[in-house]
Amino acid sequence: MASCGAASAASAPVAVSAPKPVNRPVAAVNASAVVAPDAAGVVDPRRAFMLRDVFAQNVTRTLKVPAADQRAYANRLQAVLGTHMLGDLSGEYVVLVDRNANVQALFIYFRAAPADTWQMIGASPVSTGLPGEYDHFITPLGVFEHTPANMDFRSEGTQNENHIRGYGKRDMRIFDLGWAQGERGWGKGGMSQMRFQMHATDPDHLESLLGMRHSKGCVRIPASLNSFIDHYGILDAEYVALVESGKSLWVLKSDRQVTPWAGRYIAVVDSARKSRPAWAPAPGSKARAKVPAGADTAD
Repeated sequence: MASCGAASAASAPVAVSAPKPVNRPVAAVNASAVVAPDAAGVVDPRRAFMLRDVFAQNVTRTLKVPAADQRAYANRLQAVLGTHMLGDLSGEYVVLVDRNANVQALFIYFRAAPADTWQMIGASPVSTGLPGEYDHFITPLGVFEHTPANMDFRSEGTQNENHIRGYGKRDMRIFDLGWAQGERGWGKGGMSQMRFQMHATDPDHLESLLGMRHSKGCVRIPASLNSFIDHYGILDAEYVALVESGKSLWVLKSDRQVTPWAGRYIAVVDSARKSRPAWAPAPGSKARAKVPAGADTAD
């Protein structure tokens, strides 16, 4: 059995010049206000789309996906959910990853009801499995459930023998999806078990490579996206249920702001694109030059 590792990068908020400092971060769209019930005691699920603004303000590595491509990925999401008996899924956030070598992107989607069309909340570059080296898997396709049965943990921020922080800076969350059947990217290929995770990556050497295949099979994401998914409980539906049953989970931070639309599914597809779209640029030569020898062995 092989385990896929990860690293996370610390992404500082982008400074914006202005005559007077304006405090506009996450506090501007407070989750408690988003989920406040109306006079009838109902929380309008369309408020889930308010997290678009939070995403735009706080995730530093984003992709400007054209409307036509957003619709195309919404259709891909619906198709893969349908093949896993989840075609009526609604009312919760879903993460979609395109592992295609020419795309390497993650999307967060939401719809309020099964009859609605999936709408994008935001998108970011990622790195999925790069075949061609020992112990490197091709990131598996399908729909994966994020559950406390495979308890998440947090990065210690330590370096490996190649001075790479495999899971990123200290305290980044590793979203553990358990064991999965993955296609070996070395030798004669074939299938075997790999530990499938989604996590941040080394902030100094590897986060700049997001947008190209580079991991051992896991999904590497920007540190700021890791914090967004963690803080707003985008994939924490089952963790929330466990807490509400009386369990105490150290991995969940006390200041998190979970909405009623927490989800639990990560879907991985391959769009089979033959060329790279302009909205998903590949890392440049400067980013690749920052990669030290041996960095390809990091999860």
